[in-house]
Order: sequence, then C-alpha cells, then structure tokens
Amino acid sequence: MKWRGRERSSNIEDRRGQGGGLGGLGGPSLGRSGGIRIPTGGGGSRGGVGGMIGIIVVLGIIWALTGQNPLDMLTDGSSTQTSSASSRQIPAEGQDELVDFVGVVVKETENLWTEVFANSGETYPKPPVVLFTGQTNSGCGLADARMGPFYCPVDSKVYIDLSFYDELHRKFGAPGDFAQAYVLAHEVGHHVQNLTGVLPEFNRRRQTLTQEQANAYSVRVELQADCYAGIWANYAGQQNLLDTGDIEEALNAAEQIGDDTLQKRMQGYAVPKTFNHGTSAQRKTWFARGYKSGNPNDCDTFSGSI
Repeated sequence: MKWRGRERSSNIEDRRGQGGGLGGLGGPSLGRSGGIRIPTGGGGSRGGVGGMIGIIVVLGIIWALTGQNPLDMLTDGSSTQTSSASSRQIPAEGQDELVDFVGVVVKETENLWTEVFANSGETYPKPPVVLFTGQTNSGCGLADARMGPFYCPVDSKVYIDLSFYDELHRKFGAPGDFAQAYVLAHEVGHHVQNLTGVLPEFNRRRQTLTQEQANAYSVRVELQADCYAGIWANYAGQQNLLDTGDIEEALNAAEQIGDDTLQKRMQGYAVPKTFNHGTSAQRKTWFARGYKSGNPNDCDTFSGSI
C-alpha cells in the first residue's frame, strides 16, 4: 500500500504502555459489534446512507446470548473500575512507523465515509481509534488485547493493541500491510453500521433470539463490515494507493480468519451453527463484492442467502 507521506488522522488516541501488558490474541474475538443499517436499491457510484434501512443490530455475540458485557466477563464484572490513565501524546510523524500507517489508513476511511455521508446530505462523525497495550478502559468495559481489535458502539471508538498485527502475520498466516488495513477498515465498517442507530432495535429483539439465531444474525453483520472494508479498498484504488498484491493480502486475511478455518485450526473440525463471523469463503466473497462494486448499497447481507 502506498501510504507513506499521506496525511494522518487526528483521531488517534495513543494509550500504549498504560495497560496490563497481556499482549497477543489468546482469547475469543468478542468485541466486533455495532449497529447496522442495510443498504437497499440503487444510488451513486458509492451510494449513501440515505438508501439504508434498519433491520438488525448486534452488540456482540456474548451480549446477545447472555445479556452480560463480554469484556466484563474477563474481569468478573469489575472492568469499569480499572485504571483510567490519561492518553499520552501521539508520536510525531516518522517516529513510529506503525502508528503512522494506522493514522493514514484511518484518515483514508474518514475521507471515504465523509464523502458517502455527504452525498446524502449527512455528516460523518469520525470514530477515534484507540491504541493500547494489553488492557484499557472502553465504553463497553475492559478492552483486552486477547480479544483482538474491536469496535465499541457505546463510545463509538475502535480499539486495537498493535501486537495483533504480529499475531495476524505469524499465527494466522496473513502478512502484509493491506491485510492490516483490512482489519481497520472492517472495524470502521462497524462504526458506519452503528451510526444508523439500530442498536435499540437489537436490544428489544435479542431476548427472543436463540443462540443459533443470534449467531446467524451476527454472521450477516460481520459480512457487511467485510463488504464495507471492500468499499474502502475500492476507494483506496481510486486514490492510487494500491500496490500489486494488496487485494490478495486482504483476501488471504479474510480467509485465514473465517470461522471454519479458525475452528479447524484450533480444534480440528468446524461446527457451523456456532459460526458468528462467517466462513472463509463468505468473508472473501463479501470483501470482494465491496471492492468490485464500490457502492455500499451492494453490501446488503440481510436479503437472501449469503
């Protein structure tokens, strides 16, 4: 990805060095959640939020199944009382290459979604991206690196321990800067979903969902975020930011973190009714759909089969 020398986002909150130093990705991915509105019908080259209607929203699989904050489960419900040290200053440009990279990717997502929302006469509230080490507070409870990157719809922030990128490469076999960009664009996709304000609808409906139903809805939510990541990849291509092999890196990452691939890697077999992010094939398909289309209205994962 041709990112060097590009403008960085000013919405990076650097809390690294303030956490518990747990590091790594040893636990379940519980935090990818957010409100969602479904794009329907036509639109412009990238469509707009005005053509989206709300159907379902997922606030995290554990919340859906138990009603308990999944982040609090790691700390016996005491997460919100942990240390809340103030954020340190973001390193100056060039002093921390990975932070520079994240800042550029986030800025490009801001440019894209600002344009999409403006096409519908609306304003895009930019989500802060919190960099942390080990653990930190979030509006959803204690953010823990073991869960991987996630979006918290309560405070509208993306959280990531940058050590996840090393895990993505070494543990999951998904190297490359565009694989890293895909992860960020996916989480920002959840922010786009949350902005449409369907969270109260899910909170009203989730009590009636069985575990299998909640998993099935979650898959559709996650696949739409993958499609939105593809929309961003399309935009990055229009900005001449793509290098040869970038899209292949993202597709490989989508394959490596599919539910079936992860379950087979961890336990030797897959249990489809427990899938909550989508299969490798589904994740690749919906990312590719967004990339080829560039239109959010083509990211309707809630109509028909997926």
